[in-house]
Amino acid sequence: MTLIRNRRQVLGMAAGAAGAMACPAFSQARAWPNRPITLIVPFPPGGAVDISARAVSDKLGKLLGQPVVIDNKAGAGGAIGTGIGAKAAPDGYTLVVTSQSTHVVNPAVSSSLPYDAVNDFAYITLIDRLPNVLVASAKLPVKNFAEFVRYAKANPGKLNYASSGNGSVAHLSMELLKAKLGLFITHIPYRGSGPALTDLLSGQVQLTWNNLSSNLGMLQNGSLRALAVAAPLRVPQLPDVPTFEELKLPDLNLTSWTGLAAPAKTPEPIIQTLYDAMRSILRDKETQEIWRKRGAMLPENVRPAEYRQEVIQRIQFFKNVAQANKIVLD
Repeated sequence: MTLIRNRRQVLGMAAGAAGAMACPAFSQARAWPNRPITLIVPFPPGGAVDISARAVSDKLGKLLGQPVVIDNKAGAGGAIGTGIGAKAAPDGYTLVVTSQSTHVVNPAVSSSLPYDAVNDFAYITLIDRLPNVLVASAKLPVKNFAEFVRYAKANPGKLNYASSGNGSVAHLSMELLKAKLGLFITHIPYRGSGPALTDLLSGQVQLTWNNLSSNLGMLQNGSLRALAVAAPLRVPQLPDVPTFEELKLPDLNLTSWTGLAAPAKTPEPIIQTLYDAMRSILRDKETQEIWRKRGAMLPENVRPAEYRQEVIQRIQFFKNVAQANKIVLD
């Protein structure tokens, strides 16, 4: 099964960069919406998923003519808030921010989630794509990916990598990297990316895998070092850092993303209205500049059916990684 990535993403990003946000009459008289809309973010305030949600919520509310109110429902790696969203009334008044963690990796490693990532949601579109980065502590004596591989092979078992928890994107991605290159690096799971980052900065752990927006400032000021990025092309914020595609590791060249979904059986006209509104927001030059500054990429024009298909494909991809490395959370 072919994953959706790379060249198509680039073409979509370029196409999305044209024109300022139009203001079509999304709020013309109609039955929906006639009251505020709740947008569930299944993670705490301040993280990458929350930042993505807040970047579009006000604009979405203005286009729809009703406030879009963020409701952070954190816990269990995003499963609590996502489960609440899945069980909400399918009337367009509860939406859910989807992420690689909640809708791809969680279902790939767990069979006891309070939701079905494929069938409990009506997918709308992507909010952004987030390049992932293989990040090294500045204390590790390597300057690039080739030096890292040589050092890791010369020092088997001496390196540790941090993740935000067992079964996380970082955990699965690093295990795939290890398997591809035959590396012996120890996994140190943390309760969230914040504590992991603290120990990475101090050199207690030497490596991690995270999205670019979470580490951009520290990568640019030299506190951390980027060894490779998972993105369609090199990212402008780190122009000297190669992609995994360039490094002949195409399976690792997957961006993370955040997106928008509603409970399953939400009426199709509502889904279409939300899709049209999001496309308008993502054509807005102000939005594009915000995305650039935070290290995010404008997504290609992903229609609801295409988004659902990408979720299905990526769940299977990471399920294969988890099975190959015996990673199970249940």
